Amino acid sequence: MIKLYGVLAAAVLLTACGGPERREAASLCKALSQKQADLTAVNNLEKDLMGSLRPWCDGIVNNGGGKGKELEQNAESAKTMAFSASEVANQLGHLRQAIYDLPLHQEYPQSVRSGLINQMMQRQKKLQEVRLALEASSAGFLDLARSSAYKGDTYPPAIDKLNSLTSGYVMPEDALAKAIGDLKVKYTLKDVDLAGRT
Repeated sequence: MIKLYGVLAAAVLLTACGGPERREAASLCKALSQKQADLTAVNNLEKDLMGSLRPWCDGIVNNGGGKGKELEQNAESAKTMAFSASEVANQLGHLRQAIYDLPLHQEYPQSVRSGLINQMMQRQKKLQEVRLALEASSAGFLDLARSSAYKGDTYPPAIDKLNSLTSGYVMPEDALAKAIGDLKVKYTLKDVDLAGRT
C-alpha cells in the first residue's frame, strides 16, 4: 500500500511539472527570450532619457529658466525629451501587447505573463507622466519668453513635477530575464526543451 501511494505521488508530481503545463512554459520561455533584445533596447532608451533629464532639471532649478535664447533652447529640449518619453512608452506598449497576445491556458505561465504586463503598464504610466510634464514645461518656457515681468530666475511649475519624478527614479529590473530564469528553474527547462517551439 505504501509503495502504491509512492507511485501515485510520483504520478501527481509528474503531471504537475510536465505535460501541457511544462510544454506551455517552454513555449512562453522561448517567446520571452525572443523579445529580450527588444526590451533591452527599450530599457537603454529609458535609461538614457532619465539620465539626461535629471541633470537638466537640476540645472534649471538651481539657475532658473534662462533668458532669451536659453528659454527657447529649454523649450525645444523639453519638447524633444517629451517625444522620446512618448516613443519609449509606445515601444513598451508594443512589447506588452505581444506578451498579452501569447496563447496561454495554464495558471503559472498566465501568472508570469500578468506580472510582466503589470510592470510594463506601471512603466508606461510613469513615462506618460514624464511626457506630460515635459510638454507643460516646454509651453511654460515659451510663456516666460513672452512675459515682460520675467527676470530669468524662475522656471515653469512643471519642472518641479519633473524633478519629483526623476529624483526617486530607479531603473526597473530586467523583468523578462527574471521571468525566463523562474520558468527554467520551476520546470527544469534546458535548451533542448526550448528548441523548435513557438
